[in-house]
Formats: sequence, structure tokens, C-alpha cells
Amino acid sequence: MKTIGILTSGGDSPGMNAAIRAVVRSAVYYDMKVYGIKRGYEGLIDGEIEELNVASVSDILHRGGTVLRTARSKRYMTPEGIRKACEMLETFQIEGLVIIGGDGSFRGGFELAKRGISVMGLPGTIDNDLAYTDFTIGFDTAVNTVLSAISNIRDTSSSHERTTVIEVMGRHCGDIALYSGLAGGAEFILVPEEKSDLKALCRKILQGRNRGKLHSIIVKAEGVEITSQELADYIEEHTGLETKIVVLGYIQRGGSPTARDRVLASRMGYKAVELLKNDSDSKAIGISGDEIVACALEEAIDIPKCYDRNILRLADVLSI
Repeated sequence: MKTIGILTSGGDSPGMNAAIRAVVRSAVYYDMKVYGIKRGYEGLIDGEIEELNVASVSDILHRGGTVLRTARSKRYMTPEGIRKACEMLETFQIEGLVIIGGDGSFRGGFELAKRGISVMGLPGTIDNDLAYTDFTIGFDTAVNTVLSAISNIRDTSSSHERTTVIEVMGRHCGDIALYSGLAGGAEFILVPEEKSDLKALCRKILQGRNRGKLHSIIVKAEGVEITSQELADYIEEHTGLETKIVVLGYIQRGGSPTARDRVLASRMGYKAVELLKNDSDSKAIGISGDEIVACALEEAIDIPKCYDRNILRLADVLSI
């Protein structure tokens, strides 16, 4: 294989640029031509494609977001859109494609794989919701961003002697809430994978207050069945304590990636190019333990995600 392409799709995540850099420089090292495709599948359909070189990816390792930009494409979700995407790849003689994104991006890549394109999926999403890999690119940075916010909020929460509900991202996966809640010493963590025991939550808040605790931090994943406002209202009604809401939103997606995300993205990008160089079938690149692994793309998107109950249990024990 001599010519490959790379695109980022779906929501951005810190570390995408590190992955782009690794793919481009690894490809150049192996004397391969590499094209950058802007704005994901939408840009692929429109032919927003340009050749990249070593200089193209200089000074991007530390930057959040994606220099290739990203978008969601309704056109690509149609047979005509997929046909146009395949034609564009053929026009530029792109034999293999590196796709950095989440579950939806991988499913879009699988449509190309079924049509003969060798696709390498890199898990670029803060949600950590892809089951085939221990961690996704951007997850560690997002957790550290939330952790910093928890620390700041704790100061004012303690000063005003109030309870604060902090809503974090993750869609239907509670990993950001789990890891940041444990690391941030939250009194209670609510995740979409587990039914929320609101009576136990209020009981813990009151028990803490009775022994002199000045404040409580509740970390809630956005996919939980109860809204943050409903939760705050419930806590105030059943404890009589002032409760505020902080929705962190898109600040979790931005910022300079952590060292861990930069290293992970670089290792995964290099692995993708190695596989393409050797004319591999379509794969999803991930990490298991400390080993970079690859599994069949079709298999990767069908593995159900299970959350770690042990982390939730540990956080509950340590927050007594």
C-alpha cells in the first residue's frame, strides 16, 4: 500500500492531533503518500482532500481539537453518500483510510470496509464507550479536566455549606463520572448503567452533615434517567439543604491533551500505519493493559460496553 488517507469524525477529543501527527509522520517514514480529509465524511464526499507532509503536522502534538476539523454527515448515511465517498477515494487513489472517532465513525468506516477499502479505526472519544479497548483517546484528558473543576467547585461549595451536583458528559457511558468522581472524592456518583438510589444519596448527605461535614459533591453522568434539576430539587426537598447545579459541558472536550493521551494516540497512530503498510484487513486499534492491540473492525463495533461496578463500589466505600 502506497497511499492512505486520514480523517476525524464525530465529536472532537484531546489527542486527535497527536494521532494525526503520528499517522502522517509514520506514513512519510515508510515512503507512503498520505492525504488529510477535512470535516470527516462530509469533507470526503465533497473532496476536501489535500496531501500532508511532515511540516503539515508540526506543532500540533500539544493542541486539543483536530486540525482536520470534524463534522457529522447526514449525506453519508445514505447509499448515494457512501457511493460518492468511495468514488472520491478512488479518484485520489487512496487504498487505506485511518478514521479517528467513536462508535458512529467506526460504523461509517465499516461501510467503506465492506466495499474493499482497508480501514483502521482509532478510538477518538472522551466518552470511553468503545468496549474493545481499555481506554480511548481523550478520555484521560477529559477526566483530568473534570477533576480540576471538582477541586474548584469544592472550594465554593464548602464556603457556602451547600451540596453541588456536577453533571459530566459521556452519553450512555458513565466512565467519566466514575473515574472523576472517585479521583475527586465525590460523596455520590450517578451513572446511566446503574439505577440511582436517591434515598441512599440523601441519607449519605445528611449523615455527613450530622458529623460536621460542610458540603457534598455529587457527580452525575448526563445519561442518567433523572435530570440534574430534578435531582437538585429532590435533594433540597428531602434534606432541606441548598443544592446547586454545575453542568460542565464542552469544556470537557477541549484543552491540551495529557501526556497519557499523547502517548496513547501516538502509539495507536503508528500501529495503524504499520498495519496498512502490510496490507492488513480493516481493524480497530486499541489498548489492552499496556499493549497496543488490533481486532476486526466489525467485531469492535459489536462488543457491548460494560462499566466497572468495582469502581462505583470503591467510591461508595471511600466516601463514607
